[in-house]
Amino acid sequence: MSALETALAEARACRLCAAELPLGPRPVLQAGRSARLMVVGQAPGTRVHASGIPFNDPSGDRLRAWLGIDRETFYDATRLAILPMGLCYPGQDARGADKPPKKICAPTWHPRLRPLLPRLELTLLVGQYAQARYLGPARKKTLTETVRAWRDYGPDFLPLPHPSWRNTAWLKRNPWLEAEILPELRRRVEALL
Repeated sequence: MSALETALAEARACRLCAAELPLGPRPVLQAGRSARLMVVGQAPGTRVHASGIPFNDPSGDRLRAWLGIDRETFYDATRLAILPMGLCYPGQDARGADKPPKKICAPTWHPRLRPLLPRLELTLLVGQYAQARYLGPARKKTLTETVRAWRDYGPDFLPLPHPSWRNTAWLKRNPWLEAEILPELRRRVEALL
């Protein structure tokens, strides 16, 4: 097994948070050594947990539309890596929203897996947790400001809001995402994939 295959197998067998996960551990991720694009999302939802396939839900449909790619391309690990901040479904809060990713997950797995992806040219930071980890003090006060300042983080990173239906109102209030960012995102994705 290659170093990446070994690390992926260990990540998929991870049980660090087992006692805290309402549906039990089921790490969901994909990566291939030749991947040039990586999506860093939040954490699997219940549908993704059930299927074991990343972004296999309406959020994934919206994300693929943003990227301008089909399911076959999106799920080709040799071309696109998916490494969420939390590998397992974290449960829901009292309002019915998904809880934040477990804090131990990204520090455990991202430093181990990311260096094994030497061809990465663009990392999409989908949501505030990914942006906090990868942009650190360079991110702005709010997600909106961070996404609006997307040019400041290139060429390696591109911050995006989460494609969840819960963000539909945000998308309507911020039409510049579709007008300014998505065309550039599609251009870069097409060039990489």
